[in-house]
Amino acid sequence: MLEQGKELYEPLDLKFGYCRLVVAEPKELQQDDDPANWSNIRVATKYPNVTEKFFAGKGIQAELIKLYGSIELAPLVGLSERIVDLVSTGATLRDNGMVEVETIAEITTRLIVNRASLKTKHRRIAKIIDDLEQVIGDDVKISG
Repeated sequence: MLEQGKELYEPLDLKFGYCRLVVAEPKELQQDDDPANWSNIRVATKYPNVTEKFFAGKGIQAELIKLYGSIELAPLVGLSERIVDLVSTGATLRDNGMVEVETIAEITTRLIVNRASLKTKHRRIAKIIDDLEQVIGDDVKISG
């Protein structure tokens, strides 16, 4: 949803599927690297819109390489110095000699509702939201 920038209503965090959208780089770069000093970098990602917006907001010129598949391989084959990708445990990054540098966003699964449907089917959607909130609340009480 962040990448597409769609105007959707997100009434509920479903509390599962947690991950982070992060900037990562090879471990050997981290030793002498300070993200505060970046001015121009090359980044491979599946998420070019979010990535461009993130770096532009920091005043960093980012050359974006849109890739599909195993993004963490881009630095290994010389396509980019850094990547932006979703990370859950970080194991894949570590396995490929990479480290997280910055977190762009924390992400969970969300219930989304089309705004037009929200207006035309408000009662039905409100019932679904209420029912899900009860289940999520019960789950949080049990596990938390």
